[in-house]
Amino acid sequence: MTHPLPVHGTPSLTARLEPWMDTLLADPVQCEDLLRTYASPVNVVYPAVLPRNAQELVDAGARNGVQVRVFFARKANKSLGFVEAAKNAGHGIDVASERELRQVLEQGVPAESIILSAAVKPDALLEFAIAQGVTISVDSLGELQRIAKAAEYLSDATHTVQAHVAPRIAPDPERLPPTRFGEVAGEWVRGGVGKQNEHLDVVGVHAHLHGYAEADRRAVLTDCLQVVDALREAGHTPRFVDLGGGVPMSYLDDAQEWKEFTEQRERRAQGEESTLHSWKNHPLSNTYPFHQSPTRGVWLEQVLQGEIPGYGTTAEALRDRGLALHLEPGRSILDGGGVILARVAFVKKRSDGVDLVGLEMNRTQCKTTSDDILLDPLLVPSASESSAGQDNQAAQQREKTRGLQAYLVGAYCIEDEVIIWRRMTFPEGVAVGDCIAIPNTAGYFMHILESASHQIPLARNIVCTAQDSGELHFQEDLIDS
Repeated sequence: MTHPLPVHGTPSLTARLEPWMDTLLADPVQCEDLLRTYASPVNVVYPAVLPRNAQELVDAGARNGVQVRVFFARKANKSLGFVEAAKNAGHGIDVASERELRQVLEQGVPAESIILSAAVKPDALLEFAIAQGVTISVDSLGELQRIAKAAEYLSDATHTVQAHVAPRIAPDPERLPPTRFGEVAGEWVRGGVGKQNEHLDVVGVHAHLHGYAEADRRAVLTDCLQVVDALREAGHTPRFVDLGGGVPMSYLDDAQEWKEFTEQRERRAQGEESTLHSWKNHPLSNTYPFHQSPTRGVWLEQVLQGEIPGYGTTAEALRDRGLALHLEPGRSILDGGGVILARVAFVKKRSDGVDLVGLEMNRTQCKTTSDDILLDPLLVPSASESSAGQDNQAAQQREKTRGLQAYLVGAYCIEDEVIIWRRMTFPEGVAVGDCIAIPNTAGYFMHILESASHQIPLARNIVCTAQDSGELHFQEDLIDS
């Protein structure tokens, strides 16, 4: 066993590590074996974090007298290990496509624990979801009419099929930024969502917001409660309000590091001298807030205890109506649940002398819609150095590259094929055959944009579990079987 070698940007952004990550990255032989067996890169996932993270939200609701149900946003990570963990802990799943839905049902998740929130729902998907009894987040009045017709089509003389639906409420654009998801409350009420239809069972209302502000959740609840009250006046019995995702998490423990990074980014944007170096001076302006406070449970308590004008606190408004609160976290429920391992393929210079470290992976295999992942990776030396007394080539190359400042680049034949856009410093050097580990990547980074261009296979997904002895066990995720 050994410790991984430090790698850092300037300023440093030290990733928060879980105990299982420490154990894995202290074992070069195990890391090398995973890369040899499954090829580089490897997505190592640890589903045991999901029940723990979800329980924070459930407990926050219980402390405020509100039933909170958690639905894992499947789009955040395709590993079926996380689906199994959610099911076993009694949580639900949020799916966004027919394939996701079929996989979840095949894993034994009951229909009443599934919500379909897809932005686009082909007829085949709607008919399948209705037939299975899955709740559908309805994006528009037109979609609601399609659902009613599909349920009528599935009915016969002896059986009337009802679709379980939750209208998606877009917040008032006078209060929050406009969104393409849902319809404003007035449109739902005026459009007759409350009209009785034997093929529609309106079980709740749903919202999909950008960002993480708890005040925004309370703002959209004003619109949601307006529709709930109108539905009840029309004879419906909605049972929940679903606030979707956007539950915050923090990748970094050190708030000062994040403050320093944001200050240096701003200095460079203003044309001032800055310690921040990025590929071709990329501004890194569109990024996730990698350090936040509060997160998860404490954040939800603020939502529940905050005021909704005209309704009292959120918790009071929900309790008064006997409504449960549903949440669809993705990133935050997977916090601490994944590491990407990638093999170093080369160390070289760009034509102008800029140093490069090439990895056997492509940029889509650690990428979201934001500009970059703003945490520092770690370096696991090649396992051959665990043989005492060996004067091997990797050790010599690492000695020659002590203090190297370089960019991590990838496999696609594209000039800006960069894995992490910040320049990295390798205090102890780096060598071909070493393993670069990018921690806490389970939420979106592994899968949301992954590509198999050049016919390079997608990364394999390996489920890690901790044994009672403390040893780690690895097996291929069912999604790749």
